[in-house]
Amino acid sequence: MNETMVCVVGNVATKPAYRDLASGPSARFRLAATPRYWDREKSAWTDGSTNYFTVWANRQLAGNAAASLNLGDPVVVHGRLKVREETRDGQKWVSADIDAVSIGHDLARGTSAFLRTPKQEAELPRRPEPNWETPPAGADSDAAAQREPEPAAVT
Repeated sequence: MNETMVCVVGNVATKPAYRDLASGPSARFRLAATPRYWDREKSAWTDGSTNYFTVWANRQLAGNAAASLNLGDPVVVHGRLKVREETRDGQKWVSADIDAVSIGHDLARGTSAFLRTPKQEAELPRRPEPNWETPPAGADSDAAAQREPEPAAVT
């Protein structure tokens, strides 16, 4: 699959909106990325035009982003770029969305304290404990054949 992966450095422009949907948790926020360049005529740094992206986070990333990000935070977002075109009230609109794979604070511009979230494990079906005993020496070979085979590995 040919997907356009991007890494964008910018600031959180809107408070993350968190929704618990039927398909799972989802969060979105706007990201403002303004390039800076050295203007030789002015001998000073100059801001370029600001690009705005809508960042979408799903599942565990959605909850972590909503709990961790605040308006104005410097962040690095890595994900799939999706450009959407639509017509509203006769006007053509184009928006750039990022389906986030990873989001983090930009440590070049500040510090952050990482806190691991507890892992939610899926309910696994209960299975009976295998018979780990070895048959006594000289045991009947028919009894050994009737036993369930032992698993190759225990996970």
